[in-house]
Amino acid sequence: MGRWLKHSPFTDYLFITFGGILMALGIGVFLVDARVVPGGVSGLSMAFHYLSGGKLPVGVLIWFLNIPLYIWGVKELGARFGARTFYGFTVSSLFIDLFRGEFPGVSYVGLNQSASIVHLRQNDFLFLVLLGAFFLGIGLGIIFKFKGSTGGSDIVAAIFQKRYGTKPGMAIMMIDFFVIVFAGIIIQLKQLSPEKPAMSLTLYAFFLLFISSRLIDVVLDGFDYARSAIIISEKNEKIAKAIMDRLSRGATALKGKGLYKNIDRDVIFTVVSRKEITLLTELIEEIDPSAFVIINTVHEVLGEGFRRRI
Repeated sequence: MGRWLKHSPFTDYLFITFGGILMALGIGVFLVDARVVPGGVSGLSMAFHYLSGGKLPVGVLIWFLNIPLYIWGVKELGARFGARTFYGFTVSSLFIDLFRGEFPGVSYVGLNQSASIVHLRQNDFLFLVLLGAFFLGIGLGIIFKFKGSTGGSDIVAAIFQKRYGTKPGMAIMMIDFFVIVFAGIIIQLKQLSPEKPAMSLTLYAFFLLFISSRLIDVVLDGFDYARSAIIISEKNEKIAKAIMDRLSRGATALKGKGLYKNIDRDVIFTVVSRKEITLLTELIEEIDPSAFVIINTVHEVLGEGFRRRI
């Protein structure tokens, strides 16, 4: 995304809508009929959908299951789970059923029954699950990036943190684990997937959970596209000049003190692109082979010479 894009209520809701649509694609088109559940309220809704023999639409179930959680969240946590949370799970619920052709008069949409999706479900199941994970993870990441939420286990985790001091990540992981196992039991008892054992689908679900969570992190943090370097050397001035002249990057001298020798010295700090890190280490070694260098991954740099992340 370019520098022109600024956070505002309009752009936030626009991207929450976009994220909700992607999430709905992942769940409604790729995962429901594959019987690979993503955990949380979405996974629980899919389990009840299977339990009803497909009579209860997944999107409707997600919406109704989220309503009491939403009310509980607002009561316990205040405005934090306000309009954006309600909007987030409403949009995703709506589009899940829309893409599945569950609404009267739009049954022709039914993307989940398109020839391509059916072919993937029958002949390339792993790729189908990966596509579901991709759309789900990217969609959720966009929603979170723009200050939205889809409710569900996020609300429960936040309440548990407030009341019992439970870490949110641990609470969400436990909820997802039990939801996935519960769905697996239903699939086994109802014999919903004779061609694939319920245990295999449960393992696929845990794989889905891992992939989608990593994609959420990618959207929130971005791919590592820069490196920072802290350089301690007796030839700091030469190294700093080489960084500025040969790499056209800035360098900052920080005041430091070597405690072992009790000597005051400058510490050079610089940030370079990922492809420049090899050049940086080479020129440091060329000037001072004994220099002490610490290199870190950077996810966000604001300033001249680096593109901005949203």
